Amino acid sequence: MYEHKYHNEDISQYSFLITGGAGFIGSNLVEYLLKHGAGKVRVLDNLSTGYYSNVERFITNPAFEFVEGDIRNMEACQNAVKGMNFVSHQAALGSVPRSINDPITTNEVNISGFLNMLVAARDENVRQFIYAASSSTYGDHPGLPKVEDKIGNPLSPYAVTKYVNELYAAVFSKTYNFHTIGLRYFNVFGPYQNLHGPYAAVIPLFIEAALKGEAPSINGDGETSRDFTFVDNAVQANIKALLNNNIDKHEVINIAVGQRTTLNQLWQMLCELSSNNIEAIHKPERRGDVRHSLADISKAEALIQYKPQYSIKEGLGMTYKWYQNEVYSKL
Repeated sequence: MYEHKYHNEDISQYSFLITGGAGFIGSNLVEYLLKHGAGKVRVLDNLSTGYYSNVERFITNPAFEFVEGDIRNMEACQNAVKGMNFVSHQAALGSVPRSINDPITTNEVNISGFLNMLVAARDENVRQFIYAASSSTYGDHPGLPKVEDKIGNPLSPYAVTKYVNELYAAVFSKTYNFHTIGLRYFNVFGPYQNLHGPYAAVIPLFIEAALKGEAPSINGDGETSRDFTFVDNAVQANIKALLNNNIDKHEVINIAVGQRTTLNQLWQMLCELSSNNIEAIHKPERRGDVRHSLADISKAEALIQYKPQYSIKEGLGMTYKWYQNEVYSKL
């Protein structure tokens, strides 16, 4: 991965804090920064949904530091941002079903924890604060493709928390002159995404089924569609947003590919990759799910020169190979 370099600036003098850096997107971002010579990369993670094994390979790198801590603890946030030039805030409790089952913890982590990090980063006067926003913010707005300034009503507690993040960030921009960029991710997938647990995302579950030669479960008729985005594209967006010098107010931008894929099409691609021809098992629709999702990425292209490097098919092929080589070959 990371055959593409997404910055021209010398980052050897810069320090980066990645919250949730032992998680899926966070660990991929750490890998990119270390590979390209970042002066310091510090990870803050409480390992509730991230895994130490995701960052263990970096421990011998003198530029890397791992701090186990919780963003719900203000002191942990303050200590983590000390001496940091840039913050990429990836820490959150993801998953719509998890938020429906436990809205209180989702709120504590995603809203209170986010606010702690905003305050800590503002007080440390970091150069740039980028945070993981979510396409769930579009809620029940029917329009396609999704454009940043047209949102509907949230459909889950998780969506509420991610929208509140954007509101807080906008207020901090107006009130404290502390400008941030929110990256509205659209269904990011790739290596190091959690394969297990009750809230595993659809692509790792489908890949597991394909590798085992088993039928996957699909909620509904399978015509639900998403703008599936390979993780390298999300990494690119983070790097370009972090090193952007032209921001003078809070901005929110879609990070996706700009292509729609149904769950049925997704499974068909994996059947081709694995040489299987297995029919999926269809189950009832899931509460809180949006039926269709597709991003307009023109704002990201204009604001941070974002240009997705990998299509769904290319990213799926790379991800399938990674799970095949790194997970199933070791079982």
